[in-house]
Amino acid sequence: MRPLTILFAPESAYGPTNNCVGIGDVLRRRGHRVVFAAEASWKGRLATLGFEEDLVDLAPPPEKPQDAGQFWKDFIQATAPEFRKPTIEQLGTWVRPVWEELVSGARYCEPQLKDIIDRVRPDVIVEDNVVCFPALTTAGVPFVRIVSCNPLEVKGEHVPPPFSGHPAHDSTNWAEFRAEYDRTHREVWAAFNAWVVEQGARPLPDLEFIHEGDLNLYVYPEIADYTEARPLGPTWHRLDSSVRETDEEFALPAELAGPPAGTDDSALIYFSLGSLGSADVDLMRRIIASLARTPHRYIVSKGPLHDEIELPPTMWGAEFLPQTRILPLVDLVITHGGNNTTTECFHFGKPMIVLPLFWDQYDNAQRVAELGYGVRLDPYHFTDHQLHSALEKLLGDRHLQRTLTEASAIIRARDGLRTAADLIEQRGRGLQTDRRG
Repeated sequence: MRPLTILFAPESAYGPTNNCVGIGDVLRRRGHRVVFAAEASWKGRLATLGFEEDLVDLAPPPEKPQDAGQFWKDFIQATAPEFRKPTIEQLGTWVRPVWEELVSGARYCEPQLKDIIDRVRPDVIVEDNVVCFPALTTAGVPFVRIVSCNPLEVKGEHVPPPFSGHPAHDSTNWAEFRAEYDRTHREVWAAFNAWVVEQGARPLPDLEFIHEGDLNLYVYPEIADYTEARPLGPTWHRLDSSVRETDEEFALPAELAGPPAGTDDSALIYFSLGSLGSADVDLMRRIIASLARTPHRYIVSKGPLHDEIELPPTMWGAEFLPQTRILPLVDLVITHGGNNTTTECFHFGKPMIVLPLFWDQYDNAQRVAELGYGVRLDPYHFTDHQLHSALEKLLGDRHLQRTLTEASAIIRARDGLRTAADLIEQRGRGLQTDRRG
């Protein structure tokens, strides 16, 4: 069969982009032409992995070149005080401004995307984002939507509202949260929907900022999914994980290779707040200081402001780390609850302490905690005792470790990367796909 031309349009953040990189790499190695219509700050990063780049600006270009995803790093750093509020209070002061920025970017780059589609002439278009780009849905080729956020993004009456962090077993506060979301977002959505229709796309579903695709993929393991409470239609396919194979090799630093002298209970732990969360240097320092008062060893993802973060002797870290190579080596993960890290922890069978900061991280933290696969803590108000007790509880739970190891074997056998590549190939060749789970 002839090779396909596949156009990926990921959100300008590491999570969605890395997810697309993982799937795109499988397709590229099968002989397909893979083009990334990523945001311009990713220039050069994707080409080194063997992809074509045909990049877009989401706003007028900055005077100086930016690092990949720099806009969102700056945005998070400036708005971090909002994360201390209850999730319902963040709807108007943080979640809505995020949607406004996303909508603004979609409007700005629409002519660029049309030009890219004319140049590239894709057989199938894949978008991993939370906002509609009309050019991607009106190109006359199959449109594939990827959800690499918590699957509550696909809403349902019997599951908690997204961004709330509310428990699945207690609907007491769901209606209030949904009403506040409607109040704070209706105007933004209505204006965006009108513009989407003006571009020739079909209307958006009520209070949704993106359409469903001809094919819809979402990344979440079955053991943590919500499918019994919110069944999905036949175009939806779950990927239990989507772990890229493009990370460089990693050798454990010598200073962390074994427990310190005189200690027998030193575990190896990975700590990351993601590329965005780690921009909050004060928070990083606070967590590192608390962890330094434990007997354990830590690998720390220091993030974009790495020069401002000092580590004690029991820790080693760097600005960028090959996370998928590190996770198999550690005993436990302390994470912000980004969807990539959460699903990768399940993939490798690691318990989690989740310190959610924004967006769907609250939902992942709640899901991990309520199912017993980890502990949820407030990143700004936890005590040493709470953090240290969570570490010892999870590290000492042999039953949990066996459960996660067994789940990991199932998740890895399902091979989400190649499942996604198969489904995208089928859509690109005009074949109908039936839901597999």
